[in-house]
Amino acid sequence: MEIGIIGLGDMGRLYAKAFKKAGYNVCGCDLPENLEKLQEELSPLGIRVMESGKEIARISDLIIYSVEAEHMASVVAQCSPATKFGAIVAGQTSVKHPEIEVFEKYLPKDTNIITFHAMHGPGFDPKGQKLILIPHRATPEAYQRMYDLFTAVGSDIVEIADYHEHDKIVADTQAVTHVGFESMGTAWKEAGFFPWDNASYAGGIDNVKILTTLRIFSYKAHVYGGLAILNPYARLQVKRYALSESELFKLMIKEEEAAFRDRLYKARDFVFHESRQPIMFNEKIMKDFSLGDASAPRKPNSHLSILSMVDAWYHLGVNPYDNLIGQTPPFRLRLGIAEYLFKNEELLEESIETALYDKTIRGDDLEFHSAVREWSSIIGYGDMEGYKKHFNQVQAFFKDRLEEGKKQSAEMIRRLME
Repeated sequence: MEIGIIGLGDMGRLYAKAFKKAGYNVCGCDLPENLEKLQEELSPLGIRVMESGKEIARISDLIIYSVEAEHMASVVAQCSPATKFGAIVAGQTSVKHPEIEVFEKYLPKDTNIITFHAMHGPGFDPKGQKLILIPHRATPEAYQRMYDLFTAVGSDIVEIADYHEHDKIVADTQAVTHVGFESMGTAWKEAGFFPWDNASYAGGIDNVKILTTLRIFSYKAHVYGGLAILNPYARLQVKRYALSESELFKLMIKEEEAAFRDRLYKARDFVFHESRQPIMFNEKIMKDFSLGDASAPRKPNSHLSILSMVDAWYHLGVNPYDNLIGQTPPFRLRLGIAEYLFKNEELLEESIETALYDKTIRGDDLEFHSAVREWSSIIGYGDMEGYKKHFNQVQAFFKDRLEEGKKQSAEMIRRLME
């Protein structure tokens, strides 16, 4: 099978190399200004770098569009007339609604549409990583060829029959997850301090929060913007998360303890009842990863970001454990620390008491509240440029620690997953 990849960015190159390593013929293309550099990197590996997407489409049995979601329509419209008869076409975008719409509009009717979503970033080898495979319009033979391809790569394949189901899962596992961590990063930036220098963020849970936030901001804004803005289910879930956070924050500042406790206990019993298969994060591993002074005394934290997520799952009727079939490392980390907090009676009690009565953390919670409201508004308005600008400002604030955070988070993920 001749595989052609249109778009040799981070993920396009990653999978080009993985397919070649698995024994397939691979060619690809990118923007003209990147041609020489890509040839230097990929040609020695036996991957042919060509000048245009039309050339790729004409000769390839499998054509993968690995371009930014906002450019998908224009690229497919340009290249689709050259699509090889009976070819399989896939996309690598994280939101499938607009991708499928573009494919149906522009691709020849004889084309097999079998798309996929790699549930990891370019920093991970595809082998052993979850990959969602979604047949949309395909013969059984074509689908088997795609399944065999990713089996050869070593992907942990999850089969989902419908792109609607995929986008619902992605809204929870990626879009809302990212907004939670992005809001933390924004809050710390606006407060003007690095969390590893603050005793309120010295615990094991906070190490996970800090490193995951840095990991997210070490990547490109357009990836997260597309996940949040182009997915119709994401806007609904982000709005619910913002509402949960706002309602909990109001109860906190009014010190309405009974209502606050009742609400969190209902959410806990819904999400973490005993029939769930627990993740069981290791406390020692979480404490091992710190960007600050690991011996510094820990101050209690309200963990408002986690309380809000569990409350949102309850009100949405979402079982996050079901969505582990489409998990990403940040989502598993988020569910893991939520589980760790809510299943530890002593720690949950400390979090509730701190949220209601500890004024020393209230300023940080106010910054987080404002940040969630900002992100929710940007996503609700569908403001892609605003999203990128907001993201890049926070990214610049943390720029000196992003690479270290990315490396430490990868090692923490590896150890916690074991």
